Amino acid sequence: MNGAHDLGGQHGLSAINPEPEATEPVFHAEWERRVFALTLAAGMLGRWNIDEARYARERQHPVTYLSNSYYENWLAGLELLLQEKKLLETSANSGLQIPTPTAAAKLLAKGGPTLMQSAKPARFKVGDKVRVKRCYTNFHTRVPRYAQGAVGIIAATRGSHIFADEHSKQHRIAEHLYSVRFQEQALWNRSHDNVEVLIDLWQPYLDCGQ
Repeated sequence: MNGAHDLGGQHGLSAINPEPEATEPVFHAEWERRVFALTLAAGMLGRWNIDEARYARERQHPVTYLSNSYYENWLAGLELLLQEKKLLETSANSGLQIPTPTAAAKLLAKGGPTLMQSAKPARFKVGDKVRVKRCYTNFHTRVPRYAQGAVGIIAATRGSHIFADEHSKQHRIAEHLYSVRFQEQALWNRSHDNVEVLIDLWQPYLDCGQ
C-alpha cells in the first residue's frame, strides 16, 4: 500500500541525519529491547508471518506512523495482530505451540527461507527493458512508490521467492524475482554522473518497457 511508511524519494521531510553506524546502539532504551523480544516471541506462535507483521504496522494512521519511533511502530503492529488473532482471549491458549528457549534459538538461527518453486515461467531475462507498474492497492506491497512507472533494465535474475503481497494475506505463492537497474533520471528526473539504483522486484510488478 502507498502509506506513510513508503518514504523513499518523498519531498518535504527534511534532511536525513542518521547516527554513525559504528557508534549507534542496537537499542536506545530498555523498552525497545523488550518490544523487539515480544514481537519475536509472539511471532513464533505461528499465527502470522513476517509480511503480515509489516502490513499491521503500515495500517496505522499516517500521522501516527510518522509520529512514532521505529519500535513504537513495531509495538503498534504487535498490538493489532494480538487483537486480530484473538490471542488476548483466555480461550486462545489452547493449541498454541510455545517454543522453548532452545527451540527459539534454533528458529532464529534458521531464519525464514523464501526460495520457492514458481508454477509460472520467468517472463524476463538479463538485459530486458521493463517498466514498473503503477500500484493501486490498500494491501501490503514491496514495490516502492518512487519506482512506480519508471523504466529500468533487468540486471540479474534471483530465482522465485514467496511473493510478499500475497503472503501478507496468508497466501503462500511464489513469483520470479529480478534485480532491476534504474538510472537516476528515470526515478527522480535528475541526473548525476554514475548514479544508478538497483531494486529487487517481483514479476507481477513489471511490464515490458517502452
